[in-house]
Amino acid sequence: MKKITLLLLSIIWIGCASGQPEDNTFAKLPEPKAGEKLATFAGGCFWAMSEAMSELKGVNKVVAGYAGGTVKNPTYEQVCQKNTGHAESVQIYYDPTKISYAQLVQAFLYAHNPTELNYQGPDEGEDYRSAIFYRTPEEKAIVEAEIKKVNATHHYDKPIVTEVVPYKVLYPAEVYHQGYYRLHPESGYIQSVSVPKVEKMRKAVPQLLKPEFATK
Repeated sequence: MKKITLLLLSIIWIGCASGQPEDNTFAKLPEPKAGEKLATFAGGCFWAMSEAMSELKGVNKVVAGYAGGTVKNPTYEQVCQKNTGHAESVQIYYDPTKISYAQLVQAFLYAHNPTELNYQGPDEGEDYRSAIFYRTPEEKAIVEAEIKKVNATHHYDKPIVTEVVPYKVLYPAEVYHQGYYRLHPESGYIQSVSVPKVEKMRKAVPQLLKPEFATK
């Protein structure tokens, strides 16, 4: 029991918010290319969510950022102070001829635990809340239908509490957050928290993965 307690405490200590900035330069938010569409989700620490979404077929790019709050151009430190209203989020650039918005939503719902309100595992606060930022009434209807489907499967033992709200803006996070999962595979947090999330999604929707990840 003591070993388990120490392990849990160590995971909390090395949580997503504990990372120290390597560079305060912000990433750029590119305009979608011809034929590309956008989707914006929040599901806990954006290190794992960025990786999970990037492994889906038809996804061309994922940008980690902050959405859902009131402070313009927030820093990571400001968001972690939990007074901006923002959640760690991802903006997905995808090819709708290869993957649908409904399939993205489905994968997202399996890439984290959408039944946890304002926390994900060791990460607590509204900045880690589960949220989907829809752009059109059609997208809202798709989101609600996908949530209903997943609830009906009883994959989770509690109902989904994902916030479903209109998209307003996503502010890109600092450069060092982009691709963090692959750049820091040795991180204790990545190994203990992020990898299990990504693997959970792979197992749930193998048919939606790019070939190189479907075999992992």
